[in-house]
Amino acid sequence: MSTATAARDTGAPRWRTTVHLAAGVVLGTTLLALGVLLRRPDAALLGIAPLLGAVWGWTHRPLGPVTVRVVLDADAPPGTLAARTVADVPPGVELLRLRALAPGGLVTERLVRATAGTHEHTWRAPSVRTGPTDTLRVDYAAYGPDGVEEQVPRVAQGPRVLVLPRPVPLGRVPLASRLRGLSGPHTSRRPGDGTELRDVDAFHPGDRLRRIDWRATARRSPSLDTLYVRRTFGTAEATVVLVVDSRDDVAPDLATWSGVGAQRPDEATSLDLARHAAASVAQAVLADGDRVALDDLGRLARPVRPGGGRRHLRRILHGLALARPVGDPSARHRAPRVPAGSAVYLFSTLLDDEAPRLAHQWHDTGHVVVVVGVLPPVSLSEVDDHVATAWGVTRLEREDRVHDLRAHGIVVVPWYDGTPDADGARGALELAARRLDRREPGRSGATTGGGR
Repeated sequence: MSTATAARDTGAPRWRTTVHLAAGVVLGTTLLALGVLLRRPDAALLGIAPLLGAVWGWTHRPLGPVTVRVVLDADAPPGTLAARTVADVPPGVELLRLRALAPGGLVTERLVRATAGTHEHTWRAPSVRTGPTDTLRVDYAAYGPDGVEEQVPRVAQGPRVLVLPRPVPLGRVPLASRLRGLSGPHTSRRPGDGTELRDVDAFHPGDRLRRIDWRATARRSPSLDTLYVRRTFGTAEATVVLVVDSRDDVAPDLATWSGVGAQRPDEATSLDLARHAAASVAQAVLADGDRVALDDLGRLARPVRPGGGRRHLRRILHGLALARPVGDPSARHRAPRVPAGSAVYLFSTLLDDEAPRLAHQWHDTGHVVVVVGVLPPVSLSEVDDHVATAWGVTRLEREDRVHDLRAHGIVVVPWYDGTPDADGARGALELAARRLDRREPGRSGATTGGGR
């Protein structure tokens, strides 16, 4: 979450006198007068109670306003929005009424008997959403003794936070077969300082003395007229470009696809899955010393340039959290530019032909392309026959796109298949990395760009 975790209500709340004061005074005075006129002491005694209550409430009015602030719990478990309200209550307040509204329309009400001091209350609600997210809104009102004084209802709004995606551990992932840079975790095909032997040759000016192979020298030149050195292949790094298709953000409930219904906060949408999937791939690639870049199909914004290290992972997570649908996206006549020899990971629902078209363009130019399907499991409950029929046609079209991509040699991996922690995607990515290694004769996944 973002660093802002607390918010206070705005405006100066004020107290107002309720009808309980007038009702107590009028009722008590009337009963006392009737008791005196009719010589009924019992009626007069009945009028004392409401009159004393009104006088007590008026003379013990609260001495100041009640203020409430919302503090978010940054250590809440995944899938839970946790916050606490901190109410500063002045002397004279008897009751505090709280009504919390969490994302998704979840409402919780509490009536608290308050005393002077600070009161804290914890609130929890399910939420698996990522990106810019609204938090807790609390409507509250306070009452003095016997309800004579009432504070005008106020609103305490929790801060709007940026929820970062949570990467999950992955195994080997497909990487590009062409390596870049002068150092890295993989063995390249050019000479340099590395561990894989290239050849043994005579010593030339510029060769390092520590590269001399004394056994080969003794065997080939017993008189030591010529020294022989071991030459190795240099190391390099792979570059991975993450492309998130943020043009749509669909939930499992088909009724919300038209934008009419509200998406449930406890159900991950396609963009939530895309963020988690891209974050997991970025963490796996950066952990081995390779480089990662980020681009967004939904916005013509400056992409995150390739980089490595922990700070760059944080930059990638922040960029993923900011990816969201923005109006009607501009059509891309050309695929986003990616560095030569990079592997491209495209995270899309594949509900239209735009993402597959770009994947074909990257594949035709020689890039390793992996398409990660992030469409959540669709629920057909509470939808009419027309919507169910439309989804059936859409599903068949999507299956045709997936089949066409695989027929052209593009790896297609579903991120969510009902297994926890993306176990299905992990196995599919490892299998794709091994298959890519077999396409590159003489290369092993541990030392080349075929896999991690």
